[in-house]
Amino acid sequence: MKITSVRTHVLEARLSEPFAYSRAWYDTRMAMIVEIETDDGLVGWGECYGPAWITATVVKSMTPLLIGMDPLRTDALWQELYARFRDHGQKGVVIEGLSGIDIALWDIKGKHFGVPAYQLMGGPLRTNVQAYATGLYRRSSGDPVQYLAEEAAGYVAQGFKAVKLKVGFGVEEDAAVTRAVRAAIGPDVALMVDANHAYDAVAAIRLGKMIEEHDIGWFEEPVPPEDLTGYRQVKAALSIPIAGGECEFTRFGFRDLLVSRALDIIQPDTCAAGGLSECKKIADMAVAFGMRYNPHVWGTGVAIAASLQLLAVLPPHTPPSLAATEPMLELDRTEHPIRMALLTQPIEHVGGIVQIPDGPGLGIEIDREMLTRFAAR
Repeated sequence: MKITSVRTHVLEARLSEPFAYSRAWYDTRMAMIVEIETDDGLVGWGECYGPAWITATVVKSMTPLLIGMDPLRTDALWQELYARFRDHGQKGVVIEGLSGIDIALWDIKGKHFGVPAYQLMGGPLRTNVQAYATGLYRRSSGDPVQYLAEEAAGYVAQGFKAVKLKVGFGVEEDAAVTRAVRAAIGPDVALMVDANHAYDAVAAIRLGKMIEEHDIGWFEEPVPPEDLTGYRQVKAALSIPIAGGECEFTRFGFRDLLVSRALDIIQPDTCAAGGLSECKKIADMAVAFGMRYNPHVWGTGVAIAASLQLLAVLPPHTPPSLAATEPMLELDRTEHPIRMALLTQPIEHVGGIVQIPDGPGLGIEIDREMLTRFAAR
């Protein structure tokens, strides 16, 4: 079996209402989908996190090295592509492009053998996962204390046992909103906060001290990803677990994070950190360091499906026991017209629980009409 073509699909959809995180506003959602075809008719799908037009260019640049290759040699192809491009991008968009390719190759591999990708990564430890609702972004009008509390209560009503709040809008406002959301969801629902590295260590520690009383599950990206000293300062000052890593790449980048002990929870994005091949290696490293692993997920149903295949094989956070703590799926609840429209059978939660697809490869099929409908121009 040989690879005969690699295609990129840049997709875009306007939103009915813009929303903001700590550093920017969104008025559109974009996606970059990778399609790899083989000479026996198998097609694999992947997704790249990051700026869609740039990751599409990266994938196109890697395509000549893939044509004619055996797609089942996932590790060998990963090493070849990384070695060819390492002088120009050991992190960032080069690895994001490589991630989408790797995911598509795993989809092909699973389809070739007629099993889910997780079966080829060692077999599943679980068949479903608890999801936490990512949402609670800022809107262009209204009082965030009121509308975010109402939104959070809505997620709880849907069955979610955990929600994540976007912070990074000023320490006092963040503290007030966190207080309101905790009151709205009650004491038994996990509440995490995510600053998207909006603060320095001084401000992050101040905010952390103000919200510690609200039983925060983790404080995500309190400071910029380059500031490992700042991460260590925040971690030392707070009782809240510190999370991060969506802006880190490959086992080499996560090696330094793990050795530094700057975090309690690492969050590689499967569509950014190197794909399924690399994220499984990162997960094995995390176990050796006693570090928890919760994947970052921000994309379409392809990204969700890939993350679920990985979640099937991630070990528990704590040593196996009757009270073991399990990794969770990040389930984006914000508006995304492409997210599930792209799949012929959407991936949905039931009471906050998501079943891991058990079909061949990623366990999904793509609706090609949607590739045309949402094609960016």
